[in-house]
Amino acid sequence: MEFLPRPLFSADHEAFRDQVRRFCEKEVAPHHASGEQAHGVPRAAWQLAGRNGLLCCWLPEEYGGPGGDLLFDLIVCEELGRIGATGPGWPLHSVIVAPYIAHHGTPRLKQQVLPQMVSGEKVGAIVMTEPGTGSDVAAIRTRAERRGDQWVINGQKTFITNGHNADVMVVACKTDPERGAQGVSLFVVTSDMPGFSRGKNLQKIGQHAQDTAELFFDNVAVPDDHLLGEVNKGFKYLMQELAQERLLVSVQCQARAEAAFEWTVQYVKERQAFKQRVADFQNTRFKLAGLFAELQAGRAYCDRLIELHLAGRLDAVGASSGKLWHSELLARVTDECLQLHGGYGYMQEYPIGRAYVDARIERIYAGTSEIMKEIIARSVCDDIKK
Repeated sequence: MEFLPRPLFSADHEAFRDQVRRFCEKEVAPHHASGEQAHGVPRAAWQLAGRNGLLCCWLPEEYGGPGGDLLFDLIVCEELGRIGATGPGWPLHSVIVAPYIAHHGTPRLKQQVLPQMVSGEKVGAIVMTEPGTGSDVAAIRTRAERRGDQWVINGQKTFITNGHNADVMVVACKTDPERGAQGVSLFVVTSDMPGFSRGKNLQKIGQHAQDTAELFFDNVAVPDDHLLGEVNKGFKYLMQELAQERLLVSVQCQARAEAAFEWTVQYVKERQAFKQRVADFQNTRFKLAGLFAELQAGRAYCDRLIELHLAGRLDAVGASSGKLWHSELLARVTDECLQLHGGYGYMQEYPIGRAYVDARIERIYAGTSEIMKEIIARSVCDDIKK
């Protein structure tokens, strides 16, 4: 059983994949259960990933990176998905947080922060969501006010991935409340700044090894050069980076769906029922055949989205379509695969049970499925009107 060939990956990429796969099997998989119990992975795991070149692979050498391309970071994401590891928040750190700083930070800020993100000494987080705002960035209330040569931030954030470990945070703030989304700016806040504090590590229904926290900002003074880009351009920057964020969701959903399928194929070949293998029932065979066809389509779609993004041609509608399709695909695949496991699929000790619960958030973060449909529908309806 093989999925479609993937010509967009070179021999160097595949050699790196082998390295990452060995690392994940040796250093991540054996410790993931303890990470789920602790609701987070230790900082030592981040530093080990940094020493092995798994973080911010796309960053140039001047900022401490290896100067690779985005495909190397996507390989890390895929290999984590292959073993069902939702805990280490390395893809978000590398593919979502670091680009904001690299693309919009001052030279001094980039030199101060990015090398330590590459080494794993500093953990990154994107800090947008607030209680009551959800996907509506325009409704955020966290304020940043200019006072002399610095900014002072006050507010509260929640559901922040990597939040309990984060040292470097890209924080969305209102700098001109009267302008709605056009009055949002982005700042880099570091955890050592007075007035910053963390709330409890939130207890989710899934992805237990991924730390998720609420964060508080009480008169946090931020130097002027920690403003990313220009004042009141934060919403624009968020929109520019969202295509890559949603592509990352497509990549990880496809990888996790393939993993769930492979676990299930192995299980039904070994499990006996009514004096035959579960794999010998026509229902099982037809279910797996249908899932395999869906996964083949998902792989082709995902790789095409990656190609478009690398060519600078993946727009908001394309990324939203992919995020919608792949997150829904993962939900269907994990549900069907759990069913084929029977009662054992409902046990937490089986990876498919954990994968089923872990999959639920994919239709919510980085924009809910409903928001994805709205973005797509606007484009479709506007084209119809024209």
